[in-house]
Amino acid sequence: MNKIDEYLHNLTEQERNALEHIRQIVREEVPNAEECISYGIPGFKFNGKYLLGFAAFKGHLSLFPTSGPIAQLKDKLKGYKLAKGTIQFTLDNPIPDELIKEIIKSRLADI
Repeated sequence: MNKIDEYLHNLTEQERNALEHIRQIVREEVPNAEECISYGIPGFKFNGKYLLGFAAFKGHLSLFPTSGPIAQLKDKLKGYKLAKGTIQFTLDNPIPDELIKEIIKSRLADI
């Protein structure tokens, strides 16, 4: 079991499924991305640079794509709580797959 699997193992089934879904999208979109743990948060690096992270917190889940994709896609992210490099979402209001893919493409363009 790797560190991301260990992290996910400690979550509720619903949280684990939601984050595992994001993990799978990243794997499909960026097959060469490397899994990592950064600041205790599971994520991915691409060409040695941080791609994005994802995590569960009390009451919400978060995607950490850095500030560039959030600024670029801000209009499409209405309905989510945003911070400089964070998108907060809930199990009841997940980020749509196509938007996750756009976020990944935006981040790859930054890299």
